[in-house]
Amino acid sequence: MFPEHRPRRLRSNNTIRKMVRETHVLAEQLIFPLFVREGKGICEPIAAMPGQYRYSPDALTQVAKDTVEAGIPAVLLFGIPAKKDSYGTGAHKRDGVVQQAIRSIKDAAPELMVITDVCLCEYTDHGHCGILDENNNVMNDDTIEILAKVALSHAKAGSDMIAPSDMMDGRVGIIRDALDESGFENLPILSYAVKYASAFYGPFREAAGSAPAFGNRLAYQMDPANVREALREARFDIEEGADIIMVKPALPYLDVIRAIADEFDEPLCAYQVSGEYAMIKAAAASGWLAEEACIMESITSIKRAGADMIITYFAREIAEILS
Repeated sequence: MFPEHRPRRLRSNNTIRKMVRETHVLAEQLIFPLFVREGKGICEPIAAMPGQYRYSPDALTQVAKDTVEAGIPAVLLFGIPAKKDSYGTGAHKRDGVVQQAIRSIKDAAPELMVITDVCLCEYTDHGHCGILDENNNVMNDDTIEILAKVALSHAKAGSDMIAPSDMMDGRVGIIRDALDESGFENLPILSYAVKYASAFYGPFREAAGSAPAFGNRLAYQMDPANVREALREARFDIEEGADIIMVKPALPYLDVIRAIADEFDEPLCAYQVSGEYAMIKAAAASGWLAEEACIMESITSIKRAGADMIITYFAREIAEILS
């Protein structure tokens, strides 16, 4: 009891505070998301995400070099095609926008890990994550066959890791089989195992042009009220062959991150999504919050909850702060 116990002794100066710190964020734990669109010489600002851009594949050369120099080990690519159709066929073209981007990055910075998002929402004219029947319902089993083709096209282009984000049932297993049968048995899968139907995706959908043309994604993304379901989803994906599992979004679901970290031994990734990024940016721009302090506090909370790695649009800022 006080006065014998004085916890403030270990907070008395910055050196002691660092020595007893329990949670550490490192640049090598970060993944930087990038939007790539077709064309040349493009570096287009994203209005809803200040400081983020849509790049053409050739413009990623310098971005890749800068990312490596900052000490960030990996990027996550999202493609924006010039043309869309109801089957998302642009997603698995040999010369598709992501496939071009992979080659561009690997030529410029071969040591940078390229993770590729596998989904159809950016490539379909209706904006849903799968192909639809005559009643506009997503056809799960037909969709996963296409997703396997997308994953294989990314692998052939040089992707270092496949990240299916569609939330179709069974997609990890069919992608794993397709990769293994084609000689890519060593290519890891980072599964969006726990992806909630969140309101925090708005800026991303503007950036990627992937908002549904009608309806919503409640039928395949998870109910924000559920935690036990998250454990089931993670278990299914692990059993199907996922090497890393993900929770998305991060900050509103810290309890879910903690529950999954406690339940499973597999590496755990969390995605600090576009809405989380945009909120901090907007509040800081209005002078309501200290941007750097909020970035580090939010990212530390995600790490403290149990994430081993974090996908964040703040990756460059965090790396600079840590340096």
